[in-house]
This record gives sequence, C-alpha cells and structure tokens, in this order.
Amino acid sequence: MKPLETARTITLPDTQVAVCGDWHGNLDWLRTLAPAITSLAPDVRTVLQLGDWWMQTDASDRIFTDAGIERVYVTLGNHEPWGEIAPLQHAHPGEAIRISEVTWLLPRPARLRIGGRTILSLGGAASVDRQWRTEGVDWWPDENIHGVHVEVAIAGGPADVMLTHESPAGTPVRQVREILRTNPLGFPKAARLESAVSRKRVSRVWDEVKPDLLMHGHMHTPGAGTTDDGRRVISVGCDGQQGNLAFLDLQSLELETPSLREVRHAAESRASATEKAQDVIEQ
Repeated sequence: MKPLETARTITLPDTQVAVCGDWHGNLDWLRTLAPAITSLAPDVRTVLQLGDWWMQTDASDRIFTDAGIERVYVTLGNHEPWGEIAPLQHAHPGEAIRISEVTWLLPRPARLRIGGRTILSLGGAASVDRQWRTEGVDWWPDENIHGVHVEVAIAGGPADVMLTHESPAGTPVRQVREILRTNPLGFPKAARLESAVSRKRVSRVWDEVKPDLLMHGHMHTPGAGTTDDGRRVISVGCDGQQGNLAFLDLQSLELETPSLREVRHAAESRASATEKAQDVIEQ
C-alpha cells in the first residue's frame, strides 16, 4: 500500500453522495453495489464508506470506474489492514491519503466540505471478536479510537454530518440497543467493555459537535432513531444486507435507502443495458 496523493482539505461540489456500510473486502457485493449506485442515482460520483472496508483496490477500482464512480472516501473501521495503514497515517498526519485511482483513506478525525455541508469523519472501533484474531495478522491495536482523536474532533467545532464506524453510546437506534443488550453472538465481557469505551468516545464527540445526522456501520444491523433534541442516527447495514446503501442529499440532509431488491434489480438492469450497448458496438 503506497500513498499516491495526499490532501489536508477535501472540498467537493456534489449535492448528492452514496453512503455505504461495511464491505469486508467483498468484491462480489461490490459488483452488485457499484452499478446499482449509478443506475439508481446517475449523478452520484462520490461514495462515503463507513469502515470495515479492507478491499483489494486493483479489483475494486475496476468495478467502480466501470460503474462511473470517481471517488471512495473511507472512514476506517476496526477490521482493516492496520499494519499497512497505520504507517501511512503516521507519515502523513491529518491528511487524507489516496492509495489507488479511486480510494482515499481518511485520517482520524477528518473534515470534508461537500455540497456546502461540513462532514466530520471519526474512524476506528473496538473489535469484540478480538479473541478469535491474531495480533499483527488480522488485528492491530491501531483500530481503537484514542483520546487525541476525540479532542481534535471536538476542537474542529460543529458539523452538519458525522460519519463513524462505531455507534455512539446511548444510541436512539432500537435495533442497535437490542444487539448490545442481548449479545447474541456471545462476545466475552472484556471485549464488550472495550466496545463500551469506544462508543463513549464517539458519543462525546457527537454530543459536542451536535451534527443533525450521524451515520455508522459496525453493528451489521440497519436501523434509525432520533434523540429527544432531534439528532438523527442511522445504523447502516453490511455487505449483502438491507440498508448497506443510502443516498444522502446534502441540501436537505434527507436519505433515500433503496431496498435490497431494488439494489439487485438496478444492478441487473445496468448489466443488461451494458450488454446491449456492447452488442450494438460489435455489430
């Protein structure tokens, strides 16, 4: 993994972007998702991805460029190749790093200006499955959100939108609260305590910068909720799951979330149209 370009500020004119949850390196899912994005929203050229990205960029770039997607900005999660990413971030502190034709890895924290809106990205999370992973192979301590990330994020002032991998503590999303309450996969107590610390750090930033909208991945359960003071939280689904894709209107901050059936149908329709166009060319 090599830095091809770095940027301390990111400003885009886009009035609509795609926001996607965890991909887990799933290229088969991207082959459905990428053409669906441009079929459902032809003007969208930018994807904001919410972590657990871990992609083979040579393959994912081809998928995105074929679909007309020009930029993917990654808010890093816990399941990432941190052994490669951390040295890059240490060498380029506070800068977004382009590692392929399409893919940018965002620093922690990052602030973007898109469509006139201030967007705060705060990556990282605690791995509740750490006991089944091997340090230096598929788990690294760099995944964690640290106090310095929190302080810098708060110092940047208010934001309209906040992008995280981790959920905030005290989330208004009922589906996430239920997962945390029941622990259906039986994660150990120590890991759940680490996760709670991670969520509290996200929540501290969330309470200080007071974005109208916070979107996160990590929980693998789509859902939405609103706090008593009107702040919205969206838990975005993972690869192959309902709610992995949402379209965000930067003017109104309204979201359109196509169903899984709509995503698959859009991808199939685009593939069919591409095949017909290719047939015409060959004739």
